[in-house]
Amino acid sequence: MTGGPGPLPEGEDAGALDPEEPVAVTLVLRPRGDSRVPQAEDLGRVLPRLRAHLSRDQLAALRGAHPQDLGRVRDWAQAQGMSLSQMDPARRTVVLSGPQARLARLFGVELRRWQGPAGSARWARGEPQVPAGLAGAVGAVLGLDTRPRARPHFRPLPLPTPLPPLAQAAPLSYPPTEVAQLYQFPSQGSGAGQCVGLIELGGGFSSADVESYFQGLGVAVPELVAVSVDGASNQPTGNQDGPDGEVMLDIEVCGSVAPGVRLAVYFAPNTDQGFLDAIETALHDTDNKPSVISISWGSAEAEWSAATMTAFDEAFQDAALAGIAVCVAVGDQGSSDGISDGEAHVDFPASSPHVLACGGTRLTSSDGSITSEVTWNDGQQGGATGGGVSSQFPLPTWQDSADVPPSADPGHRTGRGIPDVAGDADPETGYRVLVDGQPAVFGGTSAVAPLWAGLLVLLAGLLGREPGYLNPMLYLELAAEGVTRDISKGNNGAYRAGPGWDACTGWGSPRGDQLLASLRQ
Repeated sequence: MTGGPGPLPEGEDAGALDPEEPVAVTLVLRPRGDSRVPQAEDLGRVLPRLRAHLSRDQLAALRGAHPQDLGRVRDWAQAQGMSLSQMDPARRTVVLSGPQARLARLFGVELRRWQGPAGSARWARGEPQVPAGLAGAVGAVLGLDTRPRARPHFRPLPLPTPLPPLAQAAPLSYPPTEVAQLYQFPSQGSGAGQCVGLIELGGGFSSADVESYFQGLGVAVPELVAVSVDGASNQPTGNQDGPDGEVMLDIEVCGSVAPGVRLAVYFAPNTDQGFLDAIETALHDTDNKPSVISISWGSAEAEWSAATMTAFDEAFQDAALAGIAVCVAVGDQGSSDGISDGEAHVDFPASSPHVLACGGTRLTSSDGSITSEVTWNDGQQGGATGGGVSSQFPLPTWQDSADVPPSADPGHRTGRGIPDVAGDADPETGYRVLVDGQPAVFGGTSAVAPLWAGLLVLLAGLLGREPGYLNPMLYLELAAEGVTRDISKGNNGAYRAGPGWDACTGWGSPRGDQLLASLRQ
């Protein structure tokens, strides 16, 4: 059994589809499972302190789809009269095309028209089934359901109109460069020669805004490359509070703290198919070669199928083996993650054990020094850092000694705890940005993922190697060496902060210079 997402909260059934309407679906195949490659459960034991990672070519050869599986899919598709429009062994994906009625029948779902706030989409009622002829080879079927899959995790600070100077309108807000200084990011690096991949599921940027922003900061304008995935492209909407806000926040935070970095922005449709294709495109991009991927989009695990989450996690395992760090925002709606069933939920893809999950704090300072840092929770205003215990992924071995609590939900299951780290995310102590020609102050854990991504590429340039999959080393060695600032006050709803790791801010906010010193040992 594989998966399509469950019903989403906004939108309604808008009727039947044309049975002959063409549909393209992505079949995600199992990894090759070469004995020379560590399996998922062994990554935490094998990769800490690893100095050499797999090249992208080696990754394709050792973890790509097995030729026999590809052959089975090809023969099955031909027998069913389906068109094979793409077969990518390195990504382990095959794209099939055919009339929607036939595909619905083959995969055991009903396809309907869905109407939501952002427009119409296709809705798969039921969970797709892998046909007997593909059993064992195919793990997930993506693209039958094209409803929006993820939300951007940023929060604008409401400002008065007309807008006074930002320093007066939001006296506790910061340019990202000041946040980097407070967190002791290494001053001698710039990230030159490194690339960060930014995953974006909508919106866009204007070159004029980018140039104006960085010139205003007195920082070099980063090299920007827009990469189109599945037909999506750099398309600003003109709505500051829409996806443009996410795109610009990612660019401006990451580019400010690592001014020499190249930013490759991967624009993809906001579907399960588009989201995974964007990650895979960044992972296998031999032109830009990002050493860090930053993701500020996600939604609660309850809104994903287990098969889809597994397919994403297998891509993140590939990233770990290739030495590519993946920084992911944990969400801005506290321990409920926006689900109104009274239970605790965590955000995906932040809950994957193969990404660095980034939570949020409220940061205040004076005279260039931190005076207070607590868990971000706006209370009545509704914004708070995500965090908690996964219902999909088991507790990784490297979290065994972190005292991850049982889930706050009935049954009190054990599982992967998030976040791993944190950083400033409260809009009231947020980041000064420029979006669609207008200055603004944004917070949210969306700012924390590109902040950590910028730090990691700074470290990569100074170390002469990528920090890579940081989680096992962080939990087993680095946290004890003081590479993070412990946040021990506050809560995100169901979970409270405390000494050491907690389900609100993980190990805490960065101490960049100390992290560099520890990684140099």
